[in-house]
Amino acid sequence: MLSLLLWILAVVLVVAGILALFRRQILWGIVLIIIGLLVGPGGVSIFT
Repeated sequence: MLSLLLWILAVVLVVAGILALFRRQILWGIVLIIIGLLVGPGGVSIFT
């Protein structure tokens, strides 16, 4: 259950980062994408 919530959170963060990149907020977009990849199950989860 927790892994599903982390996966959803990671997807939301990455999508928000991509949208920030389209709005020319380059630094904020990159930060959101990196955090999303760290939290997600494919990355190094900060909770394990």
